[in-house]
Parts: sequence; structure tokens; C-alpha cells
Amino acid sequence: MSFSSDFLNKCSAVLAELDSAQIETAAMLLSELKMREGRLFIIGSGGGAGHASHATCDFRKLCNIEAYAPYDNTPELTARVNDDGWDSTLVNWLKVSRFSEKDCLLVFSVGGGSQERNISPNLVNALRLAQSIGAVSIGIVGKNGGETAKIATVTILIPEKDEKLVTPLTEGVQAIVWHILAAHPVLQAHEAKWESATKANRKE
Repeated sequence: MSFSSDFLNKCSAVLAELDSAQIETAAMLLSELKMREGRLFIIGSGGGAGHASHATCDFRKLCNIEAYAPYDNTPELTARVNDDGWDSTLVNWLKVSRFSEKDCLLVFSVGGGSQERNISPNLVNALRLAQSIGAVSIGIVGKNGGETAKIATVTILIPEKDEKLVTPLTEGVQAIVWHILAAHPVLQAHEAKWESATKANRKE
């Protein structure tokens, strides 16, 4: 079997084991966020930060949710890292934004973070802030979920199928999960371009 075929088979196996009930719960939490006019702050490091940028676009444009990706502001990020250290970058950004119990934190992480092992302490600290003020948090994570699984209001856990492919499989499926949420009928306010264009063509 080729590497590509094997990888695709593992993707299928991961998708088959995803807990759709947890995804539905996340959709309901985001729907409630929208109704109370709260804001969505989407965080992650590395690939997770890339996901945060894309997901922020989708939730704003398709769902009419006021959403932000804190790490999109590179000058502020580098200033905070330089002056205050990495661990507090997200917490301090959220405090300036007056992050409150009305808001929601959405976390993309491969391992979910671990303060003890100094893995993604920036994400863990942000989750603890959310917990301390009673804000909802959603984790879309791999491995065993790390501290995200212990702290977040709801955790969508992406099963591990190959210890050598944890990161690409997790990050690939994370994109599918947030697209499910952004396309969910309880959240989506506007169709994506190609779907609306197809309908327009049918009417002509």
C-alpha cells in the first residue's frame, strides 16, 4: 500500500470514530454565544494559529459571529513575547479585550497542552482564565486531549491512529470539524460563495 493510500485510510478511520455528539454540543454552545451577542476568540500555536485565522474568517463571514484570532497581530505578539514572555501572551491579549463570561474560547491544539511539561502553556493559561471567569471554552484537540480536555466546557477529541502521524492527521481533521461547525444550520447565516452561485445559476 502506498503512503497516500495508507494516510487516507487512517483519515477515514479517524473520521469514523469522531464523536458527533460533541460536535453538536459545540454547535449549540456557539449558537447560544451568538444569541447572547458574545465574542469568539480562537487560539492555537503553529498550525493551530493558522487554523485560527481561517476559522475566524469563516465564523465572521458565514455565521455572523464576532470572532478574533489573537495571534494574527504579529507586532503585538512579538512585543508581548519580548517584554512579558510567551506563557502570558494570550491571557494578556484577552484581558485587554475585556474577555468576559459572555464570550467563548475555541482552542486548536494537537496535544491539548500541559503546564507540567511546559507544552503550550499559553493555551492552558488562556483556558484557565476562561474557566476562572465562567466563560465557555471549546477544544478541538488530538492525543489524549491534555489539559484542554480537563478544563474546556466541551472537547472534541480527534483519535490517534498512528503515533508517527499525530500532527498531520489531527490538524487535517481539525479543519473538517470547524467547517462542520461553520456550515451547521444553527450557525450559518450566509451560504459560502460556490453554494450560492450554484443556486443562482439554477434559477437562470
